[in-house]
Amino acid sequence: MPKTLFIDSTPDIDAVWKKVHGAGDIPITVAMGPVGEADVPARAAGYDTVINDATYFSAPTLEKCKDLKHIVFLGTGASSFVDVAAAQKLGIKVSTISGYGDTTVAEHAMGLVFAAARHIATMHGMMRGGGWRPMQGMELRGKTLGIVGLGGIGAEMARIASGIGLKVIAYNRTPKPGTVALDELLATADIISLHLGLNDATRGFLSRERLGKAKRGVIVVNTARAGVVDEPALIELLKSGHVGHYATDVFSKEPPAPDEPLLALDNVTLTSHAGYNTPEAAMTMYRRAIDLAAKG
Repeated sequence: MPKTLFIDSTPDIDAVWKKVHGAGDIPITVAMGPVGEADVPARAAGYDTVINDATYFSAPTLEKCKDLKHIVFLGTGASSFVDVAAAQKLGIKVSTISGYGDTTVAEHAMGLVFAAARHIATMHGMMRGGGWRPMQGMELRGKTLGIVGLGGIGAEMARIASGIGLKVIAYNRTPKPGTVALDELLATADIISLHLGLNDATRGFLSRERLGKAKRGVIVVNTARAGVVDEPALIELLKSGHVGHYATDVFSKEPPAPDEPLLALDNVTLTSHAGYNTPEAAMTMYRRAIDLAAKG
């Protein structure tokens, strides 16, 4: 039986975890996070399986984890936190969990669409600071939402968006019935919502050139991974107004450093990688994580 550590639980996670991990499951040691990368090898010592929420496993760190044979990542984007290529070379299996939160993430993405279109977070911040500015927003009915990546989350996003009167078009890297070419989506969409996995083929996918083809004032929503956007180009285009607003739940480093450029901009809405985080989605994810850990 694998000796398993949940390396970086949180109070919110733990409340749900205790409802899912039962007496009939494999024993799992639960440690609370966050965990600095320098502390990872010592914490993981003696465990062959680690369940990981948001702890960084770089190549040097993985090399120091001498007992580690399996990382079960809580989500789909393991490459944002784990050097998957290095793990493979070291014989460390990396498992991910997909499909557990398609509706939950899509609902969060749609929440970001509303927040960006109506400047909700901006006005909230102003009022918190004693200000008052009724900002003119965008009515969504009849506008075009371009979904980039029509997997489970993207399909749910399309369903929700259609229900509020948005015209939905979609691009998928592997064409599906009804999808459009990327250039057509970029030229047409008032709002672009990203639902791509991060890999070598999608890193920097929304490049300077592609962002430049989008409508001036376009809203970009990202609940996928930060790396699918060329961030330096995005920052410039946000400053120029070509990209009207960027609403994101994901960052290249989480939590972002104090000098993260996005933190200094007004035309952004930022949430702390919480799109997946509802009890309904969490219970499904933790159940699958326990089962994956048990299989080894």
